[in-house]
Amino acid sequence: MAIDKPLTTLYKEVQGSKITTDIYLPPSGSATPQKYPVVINIHGGAFMLGHSRMVSIPQVNDCLDRGWIVVVPNHRLCPGVNLLEGPMQDIRDLLAWIHAGHLGTFLAEYGPYRADLENVAAFGTSSGGHLALSLGFNTPKPPKALLSLYGAVNFNDPLWSKPLPHVGAKLPPNLSTDFINKVYAEKPVPTDSSVSLEGQIESGASKGPNFSQPRDAFAFTQIAAGTVLSAIYPEGQSIDPEYRQVDPAQTVSSTFPPTYIVHGTADTLVPIDLSREYFKRLKEAGVKCGMTEVPGEEHTFAATMKVGSQTWWLQREGFDFLEEIIGKGPK
Repeated sequence: MAIDKPLTTLYKEVQGSKITTDIYLPPSGSATPQKYPVVINIHGGAFMLGHSRMVSIPQVNDCLDRGWIVVVPNHRLCPGVNLLEGPMQDIRDLLAWIHAGHLGTFLAEYGPYRADLENVAAFGTSSGGHLALSLGFNTPKPPKALLSLYGAVNFNDPLWSKPLPHVGAKLPPNLSTDFINKVYAEKPVPTDSSVSLEGQIESGASKGPNFSQPRDAFAFTQIAAGTVLSAIYPEGQSIDPEYRQVDPAQTVSSTFPPTYIVHGTADTLVPIDLSREYFKRLKEAGVKCGMTEVPGEEHTFAATMKVGSQTWWLQREGFDFLEEIIGKGPK
């Protein structure tokens, strides 16, 4: 089905940052209240870019066709707040907001929709994949199933400190440190930016990053230099040198929720070997899991894939996995 404009509500306010979530409702043929599984969909953007409207609408539509309520949150963007206290905490607070019944209270105004709190799942792309996986540990009630599309994991791997010349080649030559560091002066900490790492842009904006904006310049400079981790989690090496508080790969245990991974074989930003190692750890821990490797696809392919293509059907295996666990919504 084609979606209409989503509903939007505030789920958290902290230090002046008003953090909202979009909510997409599946079609309903019932006049009486019915429970629908809830799926959290988290946008990408290297933890520094993007917002809730920068997700794959075909993926949202697929979820709606399965009868799921789709919750697409914003979160505070690094580096004004670090990864653990910002994006991860915000998404965990969103999950707590859902379980506390606030989503249900909001939905009560919109007809027969009730949130099935026993069937909550989460997925995301890129940094959003990491944030979805992060709901699987250090949360009172994790989602029932998780899906990561080319998510960031295995922060101990030397790949995370490797410069990326193909990204650096896009940077203008005259960016000063003083200019890019203006990103730290953004108060309150923003929850959206006009461009995402996945190539989606605000309506009417120029295509690609705008290097006259400190945030775009900062984010792409860190990616090019291989310094993303020190930018988004600067305290990491002193307080959490193994990244145990922020890396799903360091927290795998037999109690981790069922997890599926989708990753492109030609990914040059988050190489597929990172996901392969994570998948290996999941299997060794006895976690119900699966992985689909998508031939020839780069990072962020979900933003450009065509419905009905080979890539579309392959990535859809991750959503089939979620459906096996949380079921479909009522017909």
